[in-house]
Amino acid sequence: MRILVTGGAGFIGSNLAKRLEADGNDVVVLDNFSSGDFKTLVGFKGEVITGDLSSEPKGPFDIIFHQASITDTTVLDQNKMMANNVEGFRKVLEWAQVRKARVVWASSASIYGNGKAPNRETDAPSPLNVYAYSKLAMERMAERWNRKTELPIVGLRYFNVYGPGESHKGKFASMIWQLAQQMKAGKRPRIFKMGEQKRDFVCIEDVIQANLLAVKAKSSGVYNVGCGKPGTFNEVIAGLNKALGTSLESDYFDNPYTFTQDHTEADICAARKMLGYAPTYDLERGIEFYHKSGAL
Repeated sequence: MRILVTGGAGFIGSNLAKRLEADGNDVVVLDNFSSGDFKTLVGFKGEVITGDLSSEPKGPFDIIFHQASITDTTVLDQNKMMANNVEGFRKVLEWAQVRKARVVWASSASIYGNGKAPNRETDAPSPLNVYAYSKLAMERMAERWNRKTELPIVGLRYFNVYGPGESHKGKFASMIWQLAQQMKAGKRPRIFKMGEQKRDFVCIEDVIQANLLAVKAKSSGVYNVGCGKPGTFNEVIAGLNKALGTSLESDYFDNPYTFTQDHTEADICAARKMLGYAPTYDLERGIEFYHKSGAL
């Protein structure tokens, strides 16, 4: 198949593009490299188009994986966030309608805000910032567009994704990566007191699995993509100590923020039923995989 991956120089997009290429597909990457990095595509041999979502790629596509968006939640410019994420998505749906292409796209678990865990797709949305709201607006747009299209439009609400290919994100990389860098430098890993906050950490390999399964969906929908089993930051430190061969104790400090989440957890029942999604990496195994990849 001929496949377009928007945001293909980013963390998830590049991993997806390389997997699709390895599976024998003709893959085209579209990215403006504002937050992506060329290093993620060194092993990719397909076509790379440099541009934003106003740069319509030529030719037919069977599938469009839409991973491009502003993901920096500290961006306060509402116009910029909405124009890029929401109006950009509208263009992608227009491309898909003309080409009769399937669309699988990246939503976000940030839509749940501080909602009570486990988080279910039927929960009332509670976005805490304009990034999360932009993803909610995109979900609602997809619902409307589905009435115009012949093929399903599938959104995936990513939880806390980690794995090879994220180092270029720096301070926006996963806490697993950031804490590992502190520990590799011989420093005690710094986490909020007392490290019992829970996150649904999901390995990139399972995120790629969910995207590939979504292509076969028989109907449109939005599904959680997480591990389904949350881990504490204390458990992250324990897993990193084991993988890195260290024995560093945590450096606990007071949480200076009032808006952080204490517990995120993906209810993946709908994804299991409708997509056949079954994550293969729990936190300990995922950290071990990450370390053995050489990217941690």
